Amino acid sequence: MSEQVMALPRKRVGVPLAQTTWFRVLRYTLVRGITLFITVIIGVYLTVLIANMGGYVDEIRKGEIRENVAIQVMNDPALRALSPDAKRQLIEERVRIEERRLGLDQPFLIRSVRFLENALTLRLGFAQLMNSNSGSRQVRLILLERLPATLLLMGVSNLLIFFLSLFLALILSRQYGSFWDRVFVVLSPTSSAPGWFYGLFLILIFAAWLRILPFGDLVDAPPPENPLLYALSVAKHLVLPVSALVISSIFLSVYSWRTFFLIYSSEDYVELAKAKGLSGRAIERRYILRPTLPTIVTNFLLTVISLWTGAPILETVFNWPGLGRALYQAVGLFDVPVIVGSTVIFAYLLAITVFLLDIIYAILDPRVRVGA
Repeated sequence: MSEQVMALPRKRVGVPLAQTTWFRVLRYTLVRGITLFITVIIGVYLTVLIANMGGYVDEIRKGEIRENVAIQVMNDPALRALSPDAKRQLIEERVRIEERRLGLDQPFLIRSVRFLENALTLRLGFAQLMNSNSGSRQVRLILLERLPATLLLMGVSNLLIFFLSLFLALILSRQYGSFWDRVFVVLSPTSSAPGWFYGLFLILIFAAWLRILPFGDLVDAPPPENPLLYALSVAKHLVLPVSALVISSIFLSVYSWRTFFLIYSSEDYVELAKAKGLSGRAIERRYILRPTLPTIVTNFLLTVISLWTGAPILETVFNWPGLGRALYQAVGLFDVPVIVGSTVIFAYLLAITVFLLDIIYAILDPRVRVGA
């Protein structure tokens, strides 16, 4: 008897289960947070290097500074009496002062590290060439000024695509092989074309030919003073870009979700629920939607953070004053602070979303244990 008692596994004494669980969760949270922050650092620093083209943009700016200073010196009437050597020395001195003011006298490696530090702490500084509508060159103001337009466009279109895709996919999963199911399967390859491609055709048809919708921009010029008329004007300008984004994504999205729901609807527990006589809606809610909820939440959160990115080419085609168009202009002008500012904000949003998803998975799916 005593040997049998000694053979039993010993319980851990003095360490409550709650403390063990909290320690495991805390350790996982710290490790995961540090890992994501390191990922953000690497991504932002690569953006700094690419946006500066390894320091080549600095050389372009130095050339522009020298050219501007030379033009100022040569066109200054007070300096015409100076000898060519004196003018050359004056140009070199002014160029040196301007480069020191902009920090271009330091090696690119040092400047890139300093740029990285400022970006990670959201000290975005000033744009080199771009201005806000108020004339300010603060990157923060430039991005905040364009943020509402992007949130409006991407929010309406992406959320419409997401919820409409789920609704249609559930219907098609119940009507596998029907006419409309085959239509969506056939049209799914049309989503390989980007939204701006369809936007060009929509502009030609509804703006240039039929003349029932505007070519682009956010609101009529001049903007209506009445708030209701202003909102109606914005809604009218919103029709074409939203339609272009929806057309470019809806068929593939519906096809993907429909296939996903079909896979889960063929599970044994779904067949058992049908045999028990449960209604179709109850089966969808309990046995199809609930197991797929982590995937649905993941897609929804990634859709939400994609609202901040904008659509650079589409916003340019429709002259939409959003973040995407600002990023497109910044790339064309080699305006590094604006490029890095847009990237670092999106990187932080993505890292926070991925971190929260791990916690949400553990809440939604009992099979997942945080830090296990």
